[in-house]
Amino acid sequence: MPVTGSAPQICAIEQATLAAGSQDNFRTLAGNLLQIDTLVDPRTLAANAATAQIEFAAVCNFPHRIRLESENNGLWQTDGSMNQPAEGFAYALPYQAALTWGEVNGVLSADANVRRISERRFNIDQATAGAIELSITIEPGASNTRANAPVLAGYYGDTLRIFLEPR
Repeated sequence: MPVTGSAPQICAIEQATLAAGSQDNFRTLAGNLLQIDTLVDPRTLAANAATAQIEFAAVCNFPHRIRLESENNGLWQTDGSMNQPAEGFAYALPYQAALTWGEVNGVLSADANVRRISERRFNIDQATAGAIELSITIEPGASNTRANAPVLAGYYGDTLRIFLEPR
């Protein structure tokens, strides 16, 4: 009597966790929200440096692709308080998101030059299990206008998404 079965192609990602002691100028991770503690220097109003290491337990039982997507290509105002950019002020902030998953190490540079979707795709040639590591870095004085430009008042944000998908 033959006994058979099959395993479908599946990828799964668990909820994000903040790697212990791995953040600078970020508050704790609340669900899927990572909040910057102090976005600007109170003396110069230029962007403060910030870094965080986030991990996602994940598994994919077939060769696949991992895609990292920034909805806004940087941190842009989300509250609608800016009607027109002011001369000499930053109105969006660039950052980098470095990704490690299995055999892949890659970087998405959200340069904040144009508000748009920005993404990087990486092919993985084998089934992979373990941690997806995501490191988010905002450089001191980051700006879409000039280095160390003062940042216009408002709420800034972006949405980063990670996809594990067939190639």
